Amino acid sequence: MTVEMTGDTTGDTTGDTTVDMTGAPTELADGKILLHRDGAIGRITFNNPERMNAMSLAMWDGLHAALDLLRDDDAIRVVVLEGAGDKAFVSGADITEFDTMRATPEGVAAYNARSEASDAALYTFPKPTIAQIKGFCIGGGMGLAVACDIRICADDTRIGIPAGKLGLGYGYDGLRKLVDLAGPAVTAEVLYSTQLFTASEALTMRLVNRVVPRADLNSQVTALAQRIAANAPLTLEAAKATIRAIARPEAGVGRTEINALTGACFASEDYAEGRRAFAEKRAPQFRRR
Repeated sequence: MTVEMTGDTTGDTTGDTTVDMTGAPTELADGKILLHRDGAIGRITFNNPERMNAMSLAMWDGLHAALDLLRDDDAIRVVVLEGAGDKAFVSGADITEFDTMRATPEGVAAYNARSEASDAALYTFPKPTIAQIKGFCIGGGMGLAVACDIRICADDTRIGIPAGKLGLGYGYDGLRKLVDLAGPAVTAEVLYSTQLFTASEALTMRLVNRVVPRADLNSQVTALAQRIAANAPLTLEAAKATIRAIARPEAGVGRTEINALTGACFASEDYAEGRRAFAEKRAPQFRRR
C-alpha cells in the first residue's frame, strides 16, 4: 500500500518501545522514527504512541532514511518493523496534516510522491523484513505490513483499511501488493467493507503469516529474526529478489538478473564456508562475500 492511508489517531499515551536493547537508538524525524541495531538485526520503531503511531509525512521521510542506513550496513542481515507503545503497529496517516498538506491536488501529489517513495524503499529493500504487529494496524499501517516479507501479529491485532469511510482512493501500486498477497477477492472485501479484521480472520485471509500471544510476540519475532540472520545473506537476498521478480515480472528483473544473483551465491566464500561448516558439524560464519 502507499499513500492513501486512514486510521484512528487518538488514544495511546505510552512511549516505550517493545524492545529493550543496549545503546541509544538513532533518532530520525525528530525521534518519531527510531533505529536500533542489535547484532545482525535492525529494528525500525514507529515512535508516535500518543497518536497510536500515526504516520506524519516527516515519519515517512524518516523511514526512508532508516532503510537507507540499514541497506548500506553489511552487519545488518534482517530488519524488524514495529510500533512503540501498547496500542498499535501503525494506525494510519496523521490526518491532522491533511488540511494543510493534502487539501489541494498539488498538495496531494507532493505528499504522495514522498510517502510512495518510502513505501517503495521498503518493498524493494534487498534484505528480509518482518512486520511485528500488535493492536491496530490500519490503512497505511496495513500498507507497511504488506510491503514487508513476513507479518507476525499478536492475537489482539485489528487490521483493515477504512479508506471508504473517508473518501480516500488507493492507487495501483498499493493495491497490487495486497492483491499479490491475498488475492482479488480478499482485497475487495478489505476495501469494500472497511472492516477491521481480527488476528484469526487475518490469518485465514492470508494477510499475516502467523498469530501469537501478545506476551510472546517480541520473543517469537526476535527468534525468527535471529534464525534468518544466521543464514547466508547472499542466499537470502537472491531468494528475495527472485520472489519479487516472480510476483512482478513487469518490473524488469528477469531470469538473467536472477541467474546472476544465484551464480554469485555459488561463487561466494560463504558457499565454501557453508560446505565446510556442514562437514565439520558446526554453525557457519557467513561474511556476505
